[in-house]
Amino acid sequence: MNFIKTRIPDIIRIEPKVFGDERGYFLETFRVDAFEQQTGIKTTFVQDNESRSSYGVLRGLHYQLPPYAQSKLVRVIEGKVLDIAVDIRTGSPTFGQHVSAELSADNKHQLFIPRGFAHGFVVLSETAIFSYKVDNYYSPECDRGIQFNDPQLGIDWQLDSEQLLLSEKDKHQPLLQDATDLFNYQHNLYD
Repeated sequence: MNFIKTRIPDIIRIEPKVFGDERGYFLETFRVDAFEQQTGIKTTFVQDNESRSSYGVLRGLHYQLPPYAQSKLVRVIEGKVLDIAVDIRTGSPTFGQHVSAELSADNKHQLFIPRGFAHGFVVLSETAIFSYKVDNYYSPECDRGIQFNDPQLGIDWQLDSEQLLLSEKDKHQPLLQDATDLFNYQHNLYD
């Protein structure tokens, strides 16, 4: 596996080695020793999640507050998405900035998104199956979000607004400047 730091170094793109022949392919999607050695992060993933969505579905931008903050390791099993991670750590030199990555069944890339980042994705193919590991359990009380089209974030979702399909919850998230529950850059989120 190749571990590549993005323009926000805490977000890591992982490119697995794919072994293929006329029968199909094989790859390791996660290996704890390689992950810890390459990232320096010790985390224990406790839950795997999967969603299926159609073209234009946008899910996000979501995060959870401590003590249920979550890191995510995300990938696409079928189809193609544009994946977005936004730094919401106040005091961070990259606060309010984002990383975008195209994740697809073809490229098999993954993105590690640490605690302190809001996450979302939009489906660019007819359908997509999105899979992710998290290192903490879901907590409705700690569930938060940020408006996907916040002008301060400047995210290009690659689709026109009339093509986007959002949940009622995601249509009414606050702007980053109005979000009261964010993370402190100096706090160790893995304690």
